[in-house]
Amino acid sequence: MKKVGMVSLGCDKNRVDSENVLFTFKKAGYKIVQDGKDADVILINTCAFIDKAKEESIDTILEFAALKEGTNKKLIVLGCLAERYGAELEKSMPEADAFVGINSYHDIVSIVESDKRLLVKNEKQTYYEKGRLLTTPAHYAYLKIADGCDNFCSYCAIPFIRGRYRSTPIEELVKEAKSLSEQGVKELILVAQDTTRYGKDLYGRYALKELLSALIPLDFVKIRLMYAYPELIDDELIDMLSAEDKLAKYLDIPMQHIDDGVLKRMNRRSDEKKIRELIKRIKSRDSDIAIRSSFIVGFPGESEEEFAKLKAFIAEGNIDYAGFFTYSVEEGTAAAKHTGLVPKRIKAKREQILSAIQSQNIENNHKKYLGKTISVIYEGIDYDRGMFYGRNEQNSPEIDTKILFTADFPLDIGEYYNVKITQTGFNLEGKVVEI
Repeated sequence: MKKVGMVSLGCDKNRVDSENVLFTFKKAGYKIVQDGKDADVILINTCAFIDKAKEESIDTILEFAALKEGTNKKLIVLGCLAERYGAELEKSMPEADAFVGINSYHDIVSIVESDKRLLVKNEKQTYYEKGRLLTTPAHYAYLKIADGCDNFCSYCAIPFIRGRYRSTPIEELVKEAKSLSEQGVKELILVAQDTTRYGKDLYGRYALKELLSALIPLDFVKIRLMYAYPELIDDELIDMLSAEDKLAKYLDIPMQHIDDGVLKRMNRRSDEKKIRELIKRIKSRDSDIAIRSSFIVGFPGESEEEFAKLKAFIAEGNIDYAGFFTYSVEEGTAAAKHTGLVPKRIKAKREQILSAIQSQNIENNHKKYLGKTISVIYEGIDYDRGMFYGRNEQNSPEIDTKILFTADFPLDIGEYYNVKITQTGFNLEGKVVEI
């Protein structure tokens, strides 16, 4: 039996693709292994979103190319880097046996089993049986509700890599979600490049709330919503998040900036007034709904005044959790033609400033939990601190803060426990209590 191993880089949407591909190989009779040293076929699912992601992808390919040297192993490069730069990589990376674009996964097994060195890139989206071989911890999984993007933000190459926005029908998503639930998944995390646009291409209307209504009856503890663009978040969606116990009180809203001039150059559809009004509507409806966002620092032409406005906005404590990224030029995008590039050292400094402010915001915000008992899903052990760790519904896995805690009895990973918070800071600390 041949063995296949996968390294999946980039976003959680890419992870779902990786899980689909691994399922395809398992169905074809391959054994899935964790260590590339044990694999006959090494799959690298790459990311090409920003410079750092490209660099990580290239470094990973080279790392496993060295592992392949002198063996009969095959090295297959998948994903966004292969989709966008496959022709160039084929010439510059002879170590790889195939470069497979994102629309060719239906044929991945025959590509791997071919004796020829291949560059495979289909222009049209192809559909195939997409089972899942989960790579996340057993208690949570991502549900990719759409692929591609129609927003055409000036800095982003996703529409050129992934194509136009394509929603998966509700009935197919419910079927997939039900299968995940039957596998023991407790937390379902909805992802797409823009989840709030869901359904427009299929049904002629925005259908995210319909999808949520169809998923709520399934046997999940929590359903989490990621990548909700600000201009399409309405009061009805906010009310659903507040009222439905199964919906996590959490909303990931990519804002990218707060200055109107920068937002316009980014080709974003929101402005400062609308963003502030949205935050006010969410928090006034339910202050327990955590808002997470992402911001780009050093966009072309970002002046000291424009950065100061973003800095002041973050300092106000408007956002519960946030990620900050320095702008990188993506060829083929509208922003790549912009002048006024911000020097790398200034971008890095601005990112550090915002990250420090946001860390303090988190510490301040966490003080409200002191003495309270909250439901926490147990996810692992911090051996350095000698404590368990997990999350509450206001934390998304891998990107937000943790809750560290102790217990007087054995715990099961993936189960929920009541934790009384005894210490606050960037991460919360507490102890499991019985209620």
